[in-house]
Amino acid sequence: MSFNNLQLIEPVLQALGKEGYTKPTPIQEKSIPSILQKRDLLGCAQTGTGKTAAFTIPVLQLIHEQKKTTQFLQQPQALILTPTRELAIQIGESIEAYGRFLNVKHTVIFGGLPQHSQVQAIRRGVDLVVATPGRLLDLMQQKILSLSHIQYFVLDEADRMLDMGFIHDVKRIIVHLPSRRQTLFFSATMPPAISKLASVLLKDPVKVEVTPASSVVEIIEQSVYFTEKKNKQPLLIHLLQNKSIETVLVFTQMKHAADKLAYKLNNAGIRTEAIHGDKSQHSRQRALENFKRRKTRVLVATDIAARGIDIEELTHVINFDLPNVPETYVHRIGRTGRAGAAGIAISFCDQNEKPLLNDIQKLNRRTIPVVKGHPFEMDSVNSNINKVPLASHVNSFKNAGTGGRGRKVFRQKTN
Repeated sequence: MSFNNLQLIEPVLQALGKEGYTKPTPIQEKSIPSILQKRDLLGCAQTGTGKTAAFTIPVLQLIHEQKKTTQFLQQPQALILTPTRELAIQIGESIEAYGRFLNVKHTVIFGGLPQHSQVQAIRRGVDLVVATPGRLLDLMQQKILSLSHIQYFVLDEADRMLDMGFIHDVKRIIVHLPSRRQTLFFSATMPPAISKLASVLLKDPVKVEVTPASSVVEIIEQSVYFTEKKNKQPLLIHLLQNKSIETVLVFTQMKHAADKLAYKLNNAGIRTEAIHGDKSQHSRQRALENFKRRKTRVLVATDIAARGIDIEELTHVINFDLPNVPETYVHRIGRTGRAGAAGIAISFCDQNEKPLLNDIQKLNRRTIPVVKGHPFEMDSVNSNINKVPLASHVNSFKNAGTGGRGRKVFRQKTN
């Protein structure tokens, strides 16, 4: 299957060719034709499977085709709602790439920056808006932006909207949308609250599920290190002495913990930056760019800040702290192993986090192998848990990330 078989028009195919993309991922192959037929769609696919292109490509084509026969309106025809600034920016970059030969105007709006430039773009007239909930509601309340002409509504990362407490904002936005519209609903997981929201929003939807709900990318090699909480930092420094770990995204629970860990790693001679919700948008984008360009070896992030991070050939994710919500584990480790590349996900687990680990393993229906023999091993480790010798696990670092290199596959740039 190639993009040529998906009913896409020549300008879109030309843009994809310019990006070097020829083969769609399963979520794209299954979603694009149905969206072009103007069907509502419920897409459940884990992160890294190419969801962004699955909805941006057909929506761009639908708007472009419609503008051939109707007069351009000042108000947007399409809205893509997404939880974080980083993800909104990356969706905007995808729209620029896929729509470079189309007659479609778009803008990206999010908080954390003065609204002046965003307001000016809206007043000049746009077809498509990518937005985070807070800033969108602000502009609606100021009567700068109206949703009365929206024909295509995309709710991206719906489960993350719930995790971040945005679900009420989403519901406030939905009441302003026209009842006659096409709705595309994408989520990596389907907890009950999200399933209920989908049932309200969607009318006779096409259902696309490329992997079982809450599963993780099979190609990712997962492991867990049992250690005392006080030893997590020296354990991380010990692992990073292995130079084959070229770039690593490290997750912490708290903002202050991210800053503290970044400070300690820098003192150990490991170039590190931290991003979290208290950082300015400028500093977050600068840290992300440094990480993408390999100027920074380690990026420490909280869950809110990390959503939307999409780094090609990111080989390692480390859970310095385990997440309280097991579904979040899926999102975290999905930062690696993207678009067919291999990846390694490592988790540190102290005594108090064992119930969280059990919840993660129960959700994903698998036991995560335990690495034995490291210098900071916890004294009391459950002997019944599957164990992996330290030497064999460390050797696997050298081969991580090679699975997707050199292959002509569609390498999705945004989530």
